[in-house]
Amino acid sequence: MKNLVDMLEQNRTLNNEDFYALLSCDDTEVTEYLKQRATSVRKEIYGTDVYIRGLIEFTNYCKNDCLYCGIRRSNKNAARYRLDDEQIYNCAETGYKLGFRTFVLQGGEDMYYTDSKIAHIVSTLKEAYPDCAVTLSIGEKSRESYKTYFNAGADRYLLRHETANNAHYAKLHPKELSLENRKRCLYDLKDIGYQVGCGFMVGSPFQTLQNITEDLHFIGELEPHMVGIGPFIPHKDTPFAGKAPGTLEMTVKLLSIIRLMLPYVLLPATTALGTIHPKGREMGIMAGANVVMPNLSPSDVRKKYLLYDNKICTGDEAAECIRCLQMRMESIGYHIVQSRGDSKKI
Repeated sequence: MKNLVDMLEQNRTLNNEDFYALLSCDDTEVTEYLKQRATSVRKEIYGTDVYIRGLIEFTNYCKNDCLYCGIRRSNKNAARYRLDDEQIYNCAETGYKLGFRTFVLQGGEDMYYTDSKIAHIVSTLKEAYPDCAVTLSIGEKSRESYKTYFNAGADRYLLRHETANNAHYAKLHPKELSLENRKRCLYDLKDIGYQVGCGFMVGSPFQTLQNITEDLHFIGELEPHMVGIGPFIPHKDTPFAGKAPGTLEMTVKLLSIIRLMLPYVLLPATTALGTIHPKGREMGIMAGANVVMPNLSPSDVRKKYLLYDNKICTGDEAAECIRCLQMRMESIGYHIVQSRGDSKKI
C-alpha cells in the first residue's frame, strides 16, 4: 500500500481503484507513511509557516435550503443577523492590529447585500489595507457578479463544490440547486482570475468512498489554489440532525492525500476539525494543512453563525486569542506568520 502513496506523490493522482484502496486502508503504518510524505512535501514548499485568515461572518441570512446547514432558510430557530459596513470595517481594523493580512468575508446567500454593496465593502477594505488580501465566500453568483467583486479588488473566492456526484448532490441540496451550476461558478471564478477554493464535507450523509474518489478527481481537474475540507457535523434543526458525523481519521487522511495531489495548495485545518477533537487543527497541520482561520466576527454574533452544532466560537478559535493559537502551533513545531499567505504557485 505504501507504493500507492509513492505513486500519488509522483503522479499527483491515482486511478479510481487505487484511490479507493488508499481511502479504505486502515493500516496505521500506511496512514503514518502518507502523513509523513504529505508533511515532507508541505515543508519543502511552505516550511513550517502557518497562514492565518481573519474570518468575518457578516450575515447568517440565506435564500437556500441545503439540508445539512444550520442557517438554511427553513430553520425558524436561527437567530438572524446582518453586520453593517461599519461593523465589518471594525472587525478588519481589529484583525489588522492583531496581524491578520487576509480577511475572509463569509455569509449565507443574502440578497440584502447587492453586488454594488459587496463591491463597495471590498474596495473600502482594499483601500484601507492595500497589503491585505480579501476573500469572499458568499455562494453561487453570476459571472457578471463575480467580475464586479474582482474589479473591486477581491483576491480570492471560496466555494465548496460539496460533492462531485450528481446523485449525491441532489440528496444534500434542494432541487433548485445543481452540481452543474456549482461547477460553472468555480470555472468562471478561475477564468476571471481569482485564487479559487473548492472543497467538501467528509462523511456527509449518503457519501461513499466512490463519491470521495470522484471529489478527488474533480479537485485534480480544477486545480484550485485552495481546498477546504472538514468533517460533516449535524445540526439539530436540519433534516440531517440524526445523521452520523464525519470522522477525524478520514478528514486527516484526505488532507494528506490532497497535499500530495496539489503540493502548492492552501489547505486549512478547519474549525470543524477543531470542533470534533480538541487538537483537531494541530492534527490537520501535522497531516499537511498550512492555514487556520480564527474568527474576527463580533463576539455577540459568533454563536449565531452555526452551520453545525457545538461549533467552537471562543477561546483559541477567536482571533483575540491569537497568542494562544501561536503557542499551540509552536508546540507541534510550526509557527504563525504575518502574511497574505498566497499560494506559492501563483
